[in-house]
Amino acid sequence: MLTRLRISKTLLWVFNLLLIFLLLFSLFRFFIFLQFRPVGLSGADITSAFWLGLRYDLRWIAVILLPVILISINPVWSPFYSSLNKKIWTWYLALITFVLFFFFAAGYGSFSYNQTPLDAGAMNFAEDFTISVKMIWQTYPLVWMLLGLGVAVLIFRWMYRRSHWQVISATDGQGILHRPSHFLMALLLALACIHGSFSFRPLGRTDSFRFSRVFLSYLAINPVQNFAATLGLRKPGYNEDRARALFPVMKKWMGFSAISDFEFKRTVGPRSTSFESRPNIVLVQCESFSMYKSSMSGNPLNTTPFFDSLCRQGIFFDRCFAPTFSTARALFAIVTGIPDAQFFKFSSRNPLALDQYTLVSGLDDYEKHYFLGGDAGFNNFEGILRNIPGLQMHTGKDFSAPAINVWGVSDKDLFAAANERLRQTTAPFFAYIQTAGNHRPFQRSISPTDIDFKRDTLSEEQLNKYGFESVDEYNAFRYSDYCIRSFIIEAAQQSYFNNTIFVFIGDHGVAGNAQSIYPPVWTEQRLTDLHVPLLFYAPGLLAPQRRSEVVSQIDVLPTIAGLLHRSYQNRTLGRDLLDPSRKEHFAFVTNATDKIGIVTNDYYLVRQLNSGEEQLHSLSAATDTLSAADRRSMQRSLAELATAFFETSRYLILNNKK
Repeated sequence: MLTRLRISKTLLWVFNLLLIFLLLFSLFRFFIFLQFRPVGLSGADITSAFWLGLRYDLRWIAVILLPVILISINPVWSPFYSSLNKKIWTWYLALITFVLFFFFAAGYGSFSYNQTPLDAGAMNFAEDFTISVKMIWQTYPLVWMLLGLGVAVLIFRWMYRRSHWQVISATDGQGILHRPSHFLMALLLALACIHGSFSFRPLGRTDSFRFSRVFLSYLAINPVQNFAATLGLRKPGYNEDRARALFPVMKKWMGFSAISDFEFKRTVGPRSTSFESRPNIVLVQCESFSMYKSSMSGNPLNTTPFFDSLCRQGIFFDRCFAPTFSTARALFAIVTGIPDAQFFKFSSRNPLALDQYTLVSGLDDYEKHYFLGGDAGFNNFEGILRNIPGLQMHTGKDFSAPAINVWGVSDKDLFAAANERLRQTTAPFFAYIQTAGNHRPFQRSISPTDIDFKRDTLSEEQLNKYGFESVDEYNAFRYSDYCIRSFIIEAAQQSYFNNTIFVFIGDHGVAGNAQSIYPPVWTEQRLTDLHVPLLFYAPGLLAPQRRSEVVSQIDVLPTIAGLLHRSYQNRTLGRDLLDPSRKEHFAFVTNATDKIGIVTNDYYLVRQLNSGEEQLHSLSAATDTLSAADRRSMQRSLAELATAFFETSRYLILNNKK
């Protein structure tokens, strides 16, 4: 049909290329949909997501083809002017295809890893290029993937060349002229696709967040669009005026009794239930310790029977939430008491955010130790830890045990090294142990020397039903329990044990299907990413309790400080969970889709920062008893708190100086 319109060869070829690239983008979206789609999606919502995705795809296809249109206005540079021109343009398209395949592969990896689209947060790992590549090398068949990528690019280059030849065959001898007016129209059409909207406002990243199901938002936006749109959001910042204006909200919910209108420093005296024995503290940050995958949630796979037994002997909080996803952000939140609420760049990577006050600094008479099986330079963990005066770092090559993967020694060897060092300590000590074993590459996370650990095998149906993506991930999770068991058994034989408080907390959860364990909203709204166990275990000091109020990762150090018979200065947003005067139960959460929220005992409020859209979800049908008026009132109140917590966190990240 286009040939009958006597359109020039170049524009006919551009149209064919558009169809090829549209097929490429669409196949990627269909693949993501088929691979990761959750249950319960409506056909109308799926169609809407694909239609929006088509608009994003057309934008980037237009960007790719724009140089061909623009430069070929001069016929001397047309791909049909000479064989050299044809070669240059087909290699240009092959290079673009390589870049696209790279983004698609990274986009799939992002979905596979944490079920979110690729964004500029990936630059956090590019800054640790060597470790990140080693992790990918040990997890995936990288050589075969690269070979496949190379073959695919060559196949597509062949398609571009064949399409070029087909245009010549269809138009040869027809005397079609090279009309600049046609190129101008094509140029305007390409610019319209780049604009992507029928209104004055161009199509933006935030348009993808109109769906109630986050998967649909992720499905609609392609990885190139999301990465490009978030690159400019990596620069940390805050709005002090906004934080000051919202301080009354924080004061009300947090129970601040500060004299000034914008003051976070408060001196807390010792509680009557604190211990004068100067107990040791062992704080264990557990990698990917997702609550719904554990025995404590009631998961029938019973992956963590030993840790479950510890929870019955200690003070166990079964509804603790990390403020956001990632190990680096968890370390920041625990050590500082501030949610890492900067999008797309870890605060541990921001030089302006490293000078942080921490409650550990007040333990002047304690020895302080940090244990990590690998390199503390990864995501600049060590940048945050340098704020702790006198901290002794025990990492990576300090251990005699061999590394089992990119993350260093096994968790069992890490615990053994920590126990060996701590049993030699005569002064009270604070020890921070950061595990890394329950992490890709799952197939290499178990030490081959631990022959007494028995791997289990389950059907794919059982694994998927109860939240696991593979048998390797399932066994890695079980191995975490095995390593904790070996640590506690060894520690119980040491003299320090009876006067030590062990604190275990997950750094973050893992996205997945939790519908066999929790109501659907936990899976649909991705609360599984952030829901982690929190245990205070000290058999000779703490009476067992299982507590179900909502708490936060940022509350860990204030609670530890409250157990010690001494005054301390709290400057941030964490609270003592064992303080009987604490009234409000909530946790602030956020993620890299520009959404912030508040989790309470009964509800989850989600607010989209760019559009201002809000949703209030009941965490259980049994607790959804509010009238319509009361529901609207609660939504307004929690949305205000979410905004206040977000603005305050961003302010404190850059103003919580030592």
